[in-house]
Amino acid sequence: MKPLKPAFIFASILLALSFTIPAILVLPFTNGKTMGELKEQKEEQPKQAKNESITEVAVFRTSLNKIETLPLEDYVIGVVASEMPADFEKEALKAQALAARTYIVTHLMSTPDKASIPEGADIKDTVDHQVYKNKSELKKQWGKDFDWKYKKVEEAVKETAGEVLTFNDKPITASFFSTSNGFTENAEEYWKNKIPYLKSVKSPWDVKSPKFNSQKVFTISEFEQKLGVSIGNGKDIGTVTSRTEGKKVATVKINGKSFTGREIREKLDLRSTDFNWIRKGDSIIVTTKGFGHGVGMSQYGANGMAKEGKKYDEIVTYYYQGISISKFNNDEIKIASK
Repeated sequence: MKPLKPAFIFASILLALSFTIPAILVLPFTNGKTMGELKEQKEEQPKQAKNESITEVAVFRTSLNKIETLPLEDYVIGVVASEMPADFEKEALKAQALAARTYIVTHLMSTPDKASIPEGADIKDTVDHQVYKNKSELKKQWGKDFDWKYKKVEEAVKETAGEVLTFNDKPITASFFSTSNGFTENAEEYWKNKIPYLKSVKSPWDVKSPKFNSQKVFTISEFEQKLGVSIGNGKDIGTVTSRTEGKKVATVKINGKSFTGREIREKLDLRSTDFNWIRKGDSIIVTTKGFGHGVGMSQYGANGMAKEGKKYDEIVTYYYQGISISKFNNDEIKIASK
């Protein structure tokens, strides 16, 4: 047998030491009492905080005969887009957003006549309450202008999100209309009840509205039939006996029969209660100034104010006297609606 070479012997010794040295180093620690050990546990990812509970609105879609349920803010977008021209100034659209949002919040927190609303719905999509159209309907209506118009309305609503108009810490009756005759109307002069924040104010911007003047023609027989009067062939075709603070007709007498301005407006389907008429041959020509009941915020007036640089808060506090802008509480609405 050949003697082992020194190099081989050295390599064997190194190999043996590579196994024994780690064992020697670990040995002192394996004899003692174990105080703890490295644990393994997967760390759970933190859950995202849930958003505040969202108030939803169940809208009865009159033409479709079905109920559409959606978040309140989306509903407000559909109302603003339907009730005010999207090419109005953004500050006017924001003022309209506050009026529309306040209307639905007040409606949800009140006890309306459920007989007029289908079961399961909160509100209708017509002028009985507020006109509402969804995205697909607005696309058909606006066509190629949909993108910029919807974005503008959406921004106006989002920039005022959650804001409502309040009086004595309660949401107001945020009535609005298209065009005044130069003045808004006291609530009690069109409706029955006096409402402290719905007072007559000047609204000179409305004269530029395309709806400021209108005219309607009736035959003598139509006029007599609609009003239940007889004017015959004489020149006496009625007398205005009083006017409101907003310069509209309060009362009128026709051949001994008295009417309120509102009665005349509704019976003849006129645009406003600021009316006058003349007789020409066999026709009665009725002219009106303004469009709407005249109580609350004038939409064309709001746009006129915005064009002059007024902000939405200045607009709403002008048309709704003595009110504040507050944030509504989702939970309060839900409790009240129940």
